[in-house]
Amino acid sequence: MPRVGFLVFFSFLFFAVYGQSIVVDVKFQGNKKTKSTFLKKFVLVKPGSKLDSALIKKDINRLKRLPAVAHAYFQVFNANEPGQYNVFYGIEENYTIIPFANVYTSNNDEFAFRVGLQEFNFLGRNITLGGFYQYDIFNSYGANLRAPYLFSKKLGLALNYQDLTTQEPVFLDNGTADYKYNNESVEALVLYEFNFKNRVEIGVNLFTEDYAYLSGATNPEVPQSLRVDKYLYKLIYDFNNLNYYYHYLSGYRSTLNLQLVRSQDQTLPDFTIGFNDFLYFARIGANGNWANRLRFGVSSNIETPFAPFAVDNNLNIRGVGNTIDRGTAAIVLNTEYRYTLLENKTYVVQGNFFIDGGSWRNPGGDFGDFTDDQNLRIYPGVGIRFIHKRIFNAILRIDYGHGITKDATRGIVFGIGQYF
Repeated sequence: MPRVGFLVFFSFLFFAVYGQSIVVDVKFQGNKKTKSTFLKKFVLVKPGSKLDSALIKKDINRLKRLPAVAHAYFQVFNANEPGQYNVFYGIEENYTIIPFANVYTSNNDEFAFRVGLQEFNFLGRNITLGGFYQYDIFNSYGANLRAPYLFSKKLGLALNYQDLTTQEPVFLDNGTADYKYNNESVEALVLYEFNFKNRVEIGVNLFTEDYAYLSGATNPEVPQSLRVDKYLYKLIYDFNNLNYYYHYLSGYRSTLNLQLVRSQDQTLPDFTIGFNDFLYFARIGANGNWANRLRFGVSSNIETPFAPFAVDNNLNIRGVGNTIDRGTAAIVLNTEYRYTLLENKTYVVQGNFFIDGGSWRNPGGDFGDFTDDQNLRIYPGVGIRFIHKRIFNAILRIDYGHGITKDATRGIVFGIGQYF
């Protein structure tokens, strides 16, 4: 029987048998760290409700999206009285105290890394608590707290702090200058989940940007030192229609990020910025997974050397180098084919072939800049993944990208987690 027909038949059979039945109790098994009290509030099926296969299916999909859950399944058992049933949700838990690392190099001897530690199931309530240290010529650090179900199964809160210092290229008419750039910020976001597929984040970020000239070209119209207090309003809308089966993904997801930035010094003027990430995943056979990310972003088209969209190894194009260019609009496509080479109950070895490509609008330019060969980058490459199936996001990633466009470079990018 075709798969769709089987699902329709199973749903009809389930309703015929259980459609007029009542749930007496909802129980969980297999969860050692995650609190059952949290899970009972999280699921849609409640004691006293009708036994509904559609709600149970939604619960299973919701549970599998929790960082603490590697896999979930259900069982239905007769209770003491006819027409009364107990629903059991089986939980295969992830190990959720996870170190992470990102390391990236290029053929001009650049080297940078970020290491940290995160707990994705703090207090057994799927709260994320973490921090990081970064070395990218200079030292940086940060901390974050994310509790999406702090107040209810729909309403939560996120708090972030970072003190980030890097060496940034500033592109002037007569050459390139290197600046020491520091961004210290505090951010608070309210998280709200409308339903299983749709959620929103709204908040404010207070930050200070500090630029200090190091070396390279100069321009009398561009200050050699600058410190500006700023704040931004942020809105993130996330539509998530992904299906998870351990390390395999299928479906699509779209995340829209809008920001309105206000500045205390018009040397770095007010601006707006928005970008959307569209992700599409497809299963190919038993071992293949095709993954795609398309990002399109636009900001206020201000003619400034401090444009917001960066071309960077660790953000968008593997092998290109660390912040080699900037623009006021960007379009980037990452596509890769992931193939499982080895797999057992605990570990997976996955190979991949990818193509990263993108282009940028120059500050003050127009959308015709997207077709300028000075702005276009295309980097094919290969990589390997070492995956632990029972540790959340425990994916050691190694990618090598080699450019085929003008003035191309090549480089290796290490990291924890899939690139996208």
